[in-house]
Amino acid sequence: MPGRKMDRLSMRQKTRKGREGAPARPPASGQSYWIWGQHAVLAALGNPDRLVSRLLLAQGREAAPGLPGLATRGVAPETVPGERLAALLPADCVHQGIAALVGPMPEVSLAEIAETGASPRRIVVLDQVTDPHNVGAILRSAAAFGALALVLQDRHAPPVSGTLAKAASGATELVPVVRVVNIARALEELADYGYLRLGLADEAAEDIRLMPRDRDIALVLGAEGPGLRRLTRERCDRLVRLPTQAHMPSLNVSNAGAAALFALLP
Repeated sequence: MPGRKMDRLSMRQKTRKGREGAPARPPASGQSYWIWGQHAVLAALGNPDRLVSRLLLAQGREAAPGLPGLATRGVAPETVPGERLAALLPADCVHQGIAALVGPMPEVSLAEIAETGASPRRIVVLDQVTDPHNVGAILRSAAAFGALALVLQDRHAPPVSGTLAKAASGATELVPVVRVVNIARALEELADYGYLRLGLADEAAEDIRLMPRDRDIALVLGAEGPGLRRLTRERCDRLVRLPTQAHMPSLNVSNAGAAALFALLP
């Protein structure tokens, strides 16, 4: 797994120059925001493409595993009372005594990602999945199963936030999030790059396990309840289903995404 992580960092460096040079694309627009939790914060600190402006530790967390040596990023940890840290973050969030104020990741386009690395490639496309916990969990699964990127629509999709980053458990630093204006057009673009576009639908006749796994594949997931929209379905080459039991035919979209990515492993 360490080698795969290095491959992902190298991919990011190919799509944009590091902090020492001018970025290949401008940084994403948007304000800095807080992220929290040990996995999310340490991953951000280890990502040279991520601007980290503040690092807060709750009193008593200074000697926690993984925290020594953080000054190498040029960010001096600030030790604060736990209640002060909690006051900066959403109510009831599990911050584990650590938070960082970060800038948005540099923008990346579908064209920059689609042909990165060796085939067979995997890209996950979300059609109006709006819950940041679900999007974060899908991003984590995308990292675990080797997907190149997560594609979201500009509208009807959550911003990359502290809540999403916590659910992603560090995957926001490993898997690029590509924002597009129109999902249907993005699927057309992926077809131009040779991707087989598979839409996951409970009512589909074809079993996802029977799909050719030597192809580049775009896995398309819809919102829970409505599922894939009509235009999105029409842009998919095939609709496929998971081999679930009749008494429990559907899964939460993040669980379904993880199962589908596993089923599509080369």
